[in-house]
Amino acid sequence: MISMVAAITLLSSCNGSPDNGIGLQLWSVRSDMAKDPVATIEKIGAMGYDYVEPADYSDGKFYGMEPAEFRALVENNGMVILGSHTTMAIPDSGSWEALMPWWDQCIAAHEAAGVEYIVAPSMGNSAYQSLAGLASYCEYFNAVGEKCNEAGIRFGYHNHDREFSELEGERIYDFMLRNTDPEKVGFQLDIYWIYEGGGDPMAYFLTHPDRFLSIHIKDEKELGESGEIDFLPILEKAMDIGSKYFVVEVERYNHEPLVSVEKSLDYLKEIGFIK
Repeated sequence: MISMVAAITLLSSCNGSPDNGIGLQLWSVRSDMAKDPVATIEKIGAMGYDYVEPADYSDGKFYGMEPAEFRALVENNGMVILGSHTTMAIPDSGSWEALMPWWDQCIAAHEAAGVEYIVAPSMGNSAYQSLAGLASYCEYFNAVGEKCNEAGIRFGYHNHDREFSELEGERIYDFMLRNTDPEKVGFQLDIYWIYEGGGDPMAYFLTHPDRFLSIHIKDEKELGESGEIDFLPILEKAMDIGSKYFVVEVERYNHEPLVSVEKSLDYLKEIGFIK
């Protein structure tokens, strides 16, 4: 059996996509996945996506399926499961150690699914109330990242706009970059949300070129329809600094979700990022 990375590379060479191909965050088609995950995965594979990023891990399963079952569904449709969005917020008591058994089960399930990384897509309110609360999350993420490393999985954090606000004179995202261990915690930069928060992706690529394993390609609705983001130079720069994976996400729509994600893939072809 070839490795997941080799499989992605093989797919990439077949369809002309850059680096390791183009993925889809399945939150983009959450209603379709809830109704019929099998048919939805079949349609996504037929569109030409190379990998998927689930957003529905719960109690050891993905979309109600055992990890091996979901992995087989995805791979039988010409894709792989690259990464997954999931996390547990630190409880109000402020202690995250009690969450480690949950992470043990989570990591084992993701290992069985063949993922390369797990991404935390959010933090609890304590991270935004004080630097002490934010520092606790950084410590927590370092601990989770260490567990992931032991299983051969990378761990990372996905931004929204809130991370670009200031807390006690510190920009939250900058504090996280400084206070997480690069060997244990990477970052998945979301292009739309960094702009919404007032940040500049190019500046972060220059100052932290080794931290961004993957990029979320996102617009207000379908890619390119807002006309407000010049995606191509950002994506090319991300490739220059070594970002390996590019994941389309559509959260709001002008069309039905499956139409939206296909139009977004077509847009990446139109601007010349993929063939």
